[in-house]
Amino acid sequence: MSSQEFVFKQFKVHQDKCAMKVGTDAVLLGAWVNASSAKTILDIGTGTGIISLMLAQKSEALIDAIDIDKNAYLQARENISECKWKDRIQIHHTSLQQFAINSKHQYDLIVSNPPYFVDSSKALEESRTYARHTDHLPFSDLLEGALNLLNLTGKFYVILPTKESQLFREMAEEQKLYVTRLTRVITRTDRPEKRLLMTFEFVRKTIEEDSIIIEQDERHSYTDQYKELTKDYYLGF
Repeated sequence: MSSQEFVFKQFKVHQDKCAMKVGTDAVLLGAWVNASSAKTILDIGTGTGIISLMLAQKSEALIDAIDIDKNAYLQARENISECKWKDRIQIHHTSLQQFAINSKHQYDLIVSNPPYFVDSSKALEESRTYARHTDHLPFSDLLEGALNLLNLTGKFYVILPTKESQLFREMAEEQKLYVTRLTRVITRTDRPEKRLLMTFEFVRKTIEEDSIIIEQDERHSYTDQYKELTKDYYLGF
């Protein structure tokens, strides 16, 4: 397999144009999202388009995917054009802020693997800065976009590092958007949690909470838990 492409069971992801390559966070989020009842989906910051492809595979939804970065937009458009669900996915070269102003739709499901670095040093490549730092999509704008574009009965899914997750959750609750499902992501049994997968809704209720461990040990042997979550996508599982 070329480093410029990533092959899954039902689709292929080219990544030569995109600063942010296929990573565990995106695969985790795409596999974790429950899209079975969604008729419309918005993918914010689509990058290569991987999450849109994963959600198209397991739903019948119409999907809008947006990215502010021109190369990411072109890469996602290329990947979508080669998949079997291309008639259900539309790629848009735009910021969330502009899309929220122009859109006349509300969505059953919104998903984002958002930029989260606030204080750390910037990447040299501008496109990696777009993808990794909150300069162009601060949490406040991401939340405002979700609030404006999500159906009242819809669900908003994100993955964030543990520290940033707490800040994002507090900001969301101030806007009456509440966590209803939470999965703690642990890379290995001897390490602390690294990420949180979160579902937000406009209702406050008992949170469904669990955890997932990705690897059993330093030999990179995957847990049965991770294999079960991603088996519909990864070729090796």
